[in-house]
Amino acid sequence: MSELSVQLYSVRDAFAADPDGTLRRLAAIGFTRVEPYGVVENAEALRTGLPAHGLTAPTAHARLIGADQAAVFATAAELGIGLVIDPLVKPEQWQDTDGIAATADALNAAAKVAAEHGVQVGYHNHWWELESRIDGRSAFEVFAGQLDPAVALEVDTYWATAGGEDAPALLRRLGDRVKAIHVKDGGLATDATGQVPAGQGSVPVAEVLAAAPDALRVVEFDAYSGPAGDLFEAIAASHAFLVNR
Repeated sequence: MSELSVQLYSVRDAFAADPDGTLRRLAAIGFTRVEPYGVVENAEALRTGLPAHGLTAPTAHARLIGADQAAVFATAAELGIGLVIDPLVKPEQWQDTDGIAATADALNAAAKVAAEHGVQVGYHNHWWELESRIDGRSAFEVFAGQLDPAVALEVDTYWATAGGEDAPALLRRLGDRVKAIHVKDGGLATDATGQVPAGQGSVPVAEVLAAAPDALRVVEFDAYSGPAGDLFEAIAASHAFLVNR
């Protein structure tokens, strides 16, 4: 079994209202790792809440391009976060080689700043980086080929599949550049409706896991409106599905 984590963005409303209680509920499910968002904005809640509930945060999401990177990386280092992942670059930046190169250059530069704090930089995809094609290749793979080896990838396997990509094959091609994967499932709607616990939807989750056996597995829901209506129950179902795989 690879390591399991959970993206705090999944429970963003609960976390905003009661960060300590939310971390307690995730720990009670069995998670020992979380993936925060908004590293600087949520620093105080994480500083106290993570150790209180036996949690660590090996990865986190934070906007890097155009942000105060030194502040982000200094806070990440203080919290023990080793990999800070830029979660989104807008679709228009992935339509041609100039836009892709600009994003790669920006993250390569960020990696140098991160190294001064003992932290690594990564990027997380949505569907549009896979849907956009440059000379027969996805914009995401063109981008990956321009990254400094110090820049890691977190492949969101739901969004990759929604973008028309064979996610397990993508993971095999990218190899050990992929340090983490988002594990989520559903009907592949790009508006995030219809997401379900892992193993209950259209993403080939078992094949995804086999294709990236050493990557950190991060459970995520962008939205949830399942039969029970309880997001924490859905997260627990994903955890139960993944724990022995």
